[in-house]
Amino acid sequence: MYFKDKTVAKDTFFHKNTTLNAGGKLIDLSTPAVMGIINLTPDSFFEGSRKQGVDDALKQAEKMLADGATFLDLGAYSSRPDADDISVQEEMDRLLPIVEAIVKNMHEAVLSIDTFRARIAEAAVQAGAHIINDISGGQLDEDMFATVAKLKVPYILMHMKGNPKTMVALAEYQDVFSEVFNYFTTRIHQLKQLGVKDIIIDPGFGFAKKPEHGYTLLRRMAEFQQLGLPLLTGVSRKRMIYGPLGISADEALNGTTVLNTIALTKGAAILRVHDVKEAVQAVKLFNMMSD
Repeated sequence: MYFKDKTVAKDTFFHKNTTLNAGGKLIDLSTPAVMGIINLTPDSFFEGSRKQGVDDALKQAEKMLADGATFLDLGAYSSRPDADDISVQEEMDRLLPIVEAIVKNMHEAVLSIDTFRARIAEAAVQAGAHIINDISGGQLDEDMFATVAKLKVPYILMHMKGNPKTMVALAEYQDVFSEVFNYFTTRIHQLKQLGVKDIIIDPGFGFAKKPEHGYTLLRRMAEFQQLGLPLLTGVSRKRMIYGPLGISADEALNGTTVLNTIALTKGAAILRVHDVKEAVQAVKLFNMMSD
């Protein structure tokens, strides 16, 4: 059962967990935080996010941390629509040298790993990463939930149907909010049964969702707060912004800031973005409005 009142006051929600234990680092999410995206791929949808070499990735990580990012999200498998599949070994080869370099050179960095593969998750955490960000919510690797439980790391549970090759064709819903909410309810229960302590939920904007589905979820996003978990919003430069505006992803920063600001008013605890400085500024101004 979920609230249907879109204007429920912040202090009437169920108790929400606002801290994460990331490798012994206690992170307070009572104030929204920013997660910077670093794609270690040649084909992610936004060209400006692609950093394939160690030096380029380190420069981007350093800049994002200086701009105010709390988290860095590293992904070595492109999840754009119709992206090509790559082997576990290729994903590992792209990812681990960057993880090791950031861990060695930037002790303050809190690293999130964007992967749906349990083997990658385990290797990355062993190399020093702190959080697993799984676009498939454990659906593409049946070992993921047990692996995260064993690793005792925070887990970002995202909603998606199918995989990057098939998700566009699966973007059909009777009621997108109810389907996503019920998905979270079921899978959160499974994770908690395994002993996973820190769970973050992500509605999966753009993943098996048309723009209208994304705007429905954004409009009703505050209702997810009754699940009592931190909420991540990832709308940065996505089709739901540049499509309706008739522009490209390269031109979608202004629209991204608009939707990130709306997400903050709906209770977003983490903004996952390509452009850290602008998101941090949005959070700062949003906080000026807080009581």
